[in-house]
Amino acid sequence: MAPSTLLRWHRELVRRKWTYKQKRLGRPPIAPALAVLICRMARENPRWGYMRIKGECRKLGMSVAATTVKKVLRAAGLEPAPRRDSPSWSEFLRAQAHGIWACDFFSIETAFLRTLYVLFFIEVGTRRLHVTTSTRNPSGEFVAQQARNLAIDGELEGVAFLIRDRDSKYTRAFDEVFISEGARVIKGPIRAPKANAFAERFVRTVRHEVLDLTLVLGRGHLDRILRCYAEHYNARRPHRGLDLRTPAGTSERPISPDAPLVRRIDILGGLIHEYEPVAA
Repeated sequence: MAPSTLLRWHRELVRRKWTYKQKRLGRPPIAPALAVLICRMARENPRWGYMRIKGECRKLGMSVAATTVKKVLRAAGLEPAPRRDSPSWSEFLRAQAHGIWACDFFSIETAFLRTLYVLFFIEVGTRRLHVTTSTRNPSGEFVAQQARNLAIDGELEGVAFLIRDRDSKYTRAFDEVFISEGARVIKGPIRAPKANAFAERFVRTVRHEVLDLTLVLGRGHLDRILRCYAEHYNARRPHRGLDLRTPAGTSERPISPDAPLVRRIDILGGLIHEYEPVAA
């Protein structure tokens, strides 16, 4: 018998000697039925706080701590009482989408490591996109001039609200362009990207579909890419938030059980593909 075998046996005997049933520390777990009841009370009574729910449970003969109520609601994704009583930013924007615009900047590094900035506007109700020319110096004068260009082109008719962040590039002259068109400028909270969720989502989309797959050579190159992508985004790209319609409201073809002949159209050198039926 090898010495290692003897030592292994001894270790096994020691392990068995010191094996004991471990006691569970802390409070016992809450009953699943009680957790369901707590969540139901919170959803049906959005102004009830943790203590109010605790008291209601006590009336029913069930003892539960306020901290346990808090833990259960947090696990279920339910906010504290004041925040449950009001819609989230995304819910508010969807309900008031018509007439709301959002704007933001995104940046791109060229192949020669020069940073370019792009200002864009998106109509929340229709997801229609407006992209300005890129710049290396996103000053307040540049931003205000882009807003004036939209106004001159008649694009700002019907705008009721503009959502923007608190960047110092958005000067009073920029805001005055929208105010003169009858719009109200809403500044988002500090460090709260969800307050401008539609603009943030577009930045993610354009990076994922185009910019992360392209080496940009300069301003002219970037402007051509974004102009082409904006045409695709507005006229041909289905959007989940629009029930897979396009911002331009392109009419859908009638559903047919037979698959038609389809040809592919390459956009931006084949980075994006569009499809359309071939005429018989």
